[in-house]
Amino acid sequence: MAKTLDKKLVIGISSRALFDLRVENEIFEKEGYKKYSEYQIQHEDEILKPGSGFSLVKALLKLNEYPETKGRVEVVVMSRNSADTSLRVFKSIEHYGLDITRGALTSGRHLSNYLNAFRTDLFLSAYSDDVQAAIDSGIAAGLIYTSSDVEYNVEDMDQIRIAFDGDAVLFSEESEMIFKKHGLDAFVENERKNAMKELPAGPFANFLKTISSIQQQFDLDHCPIRTAIVTARSAPAHERVIRTLRAWNVRIDEAFFLGGIQKKDFLEAFGAHIFFDDQATHLLPASQSVPSAQVPYKSNQ
Repeated sequence: MAKTLDKKLVIGISSRALFDLRVENEIFEKEGYKKYSEYQIQHEDEILKPGSGFSLVKALLKLNEYPETKGRVEVVVMSRNSADTSLRVFKSIEHYGLDITRGALTSGRHLSNYLNAFRTDLFLSAYSDDVQAAIDSGIAAGLIYTSSDVEYNVEDMDQIRIAFDGDAVLFSEESEMIFKKHGLDAFVENERKNAMKELPAGPFANFLKTISSIQQQFDLDHCPIRTAIVTARSAPAHERVIRTLRAWNVRIDEAFFLGGIQKKDFLEAFGAHIFFDDQATHLLPASQSVPSAQVPYKSNQ
């Protein structure tokens, strides 16, 4: 009988999100595929340094060691490399002891075509067009920031810490559009008026619900996953968020309603393995402290 990924938490990650391939990507962009291919083959035995998504993947794979979630997580390397130029990536995976056995190597073709085939729950990539296509097809996806020279020091690897923005990430962009078009006062009045009305689901709602279902397999004091919502909302706009999460029956361990305060320091204190937000104004400073990924709007927005 063929194996299935239907009941697994499937994380698709590009090789540039998993490892630091900035030098190699620069060669590709400036000198073309042939020079890039030659470089990769010449340096095939050199182990790649961890990239922005490495700590998250390593932490998620540890879930497979718990009896409650044994075998639950599947990580798939999805790369625009050819099979011939990908050996360095897989040698690096073996070097770091990552239990990753599946891959999609497309020789330059868009990876988004294969996300549904892998039953992907979360996709991380450094290619904006692949991330956009994933979001457009209803898959939680983030454009991971790879340009920072910061070496992330994510502590407590036995606990996964994931932080989310609210509007346009966990929830739809509906309320945020009111803010952008009509200003803060109109936004606050809308949220006050609709405090009892559930917020529409955003691109990461299902991913959060899946994470929450995994959390429920553990005692609260010994859960290997911790989540946070870090939002620019403040009172009274907080109430609708809390009631929506309650209606979804999901657990958020920590919530920060910052009212426009810079998010960076709170994310560093939380110790996020990854932070998802839709706005570069929050992500650029945050990415100097914690791995960060931008969630784009759907193309028709």
